[in-house]
Amino acid sequence: MASKGKEPAVQKDAAATNPRGIPYAPFVDKVEDYVTSREDVQSTLRSFQEMISKYQFMELNLQRRIAGLKDKMPDIRKTLETVKFLKTRTEESDPIETTFELNDTLYAKASISPTDEVYLWLGANVMLAYPIDEAETLLTSKLATAKQSYANCEEDLEFLREQITTMEVAIARVYNWDVVQKRKEKADEERKGKGAEDGDGQPNG
Repeated sequence: MASKGKEPAVQKDAAATNPRGIPYAPFVDKVEDYVTSREDVQSTLRSFQEMISKYQFMELNLQRRIAGLKDKMPDIRKTLETVKFLKTRTEESDPIETTFELNDTLYAKASISPTDEVYLWLGANVMLAYPIDEAETLLTSKLATAKQSYANCEEDLEFLREQITTMEVAIARVYNWDVVQKRKEKADEERKGKGAEDGDGQPNG
């Protein structure tokens, strides 16, 4: 049966992904599986370098997302703790005096009576009222989601770094293979040239 060449191995590498769909980098064990001649080297190196650029782009986006989650999770946790505190207060409880943040440098005093309703910022300048029980459930869910997202991002970031290293090794192997082939070709040309010179020096019989 005729062989279909190197395509199946490449497709297998391309199809494998991590749980979030980030593809595995091809592991170049034998350079000949990816290049058949020196004419293929430059296109293969460009393809590998493009993959590294894509991985680096994803890495940058993940780093930004992780930074956002690091800022977001303490706010959610603090809000959840506040909701839980308000939930413990009954109608007989005295109002509490507190301060709340209007912006980064401005605070105001407030007197908070027992309540069964809170207002939560949902983002994009949207605030909605929630019963305290629903607010607690919502915030608990949001915090759990943020923690899981953070863990996934950290895992994906480590995965991307491994793939970038794999691609850098692949590029080095292809480059080194090209250097070896170039030396072989040069040696062959020198041998042929020497053989031709020896042939010219033979006397005619």
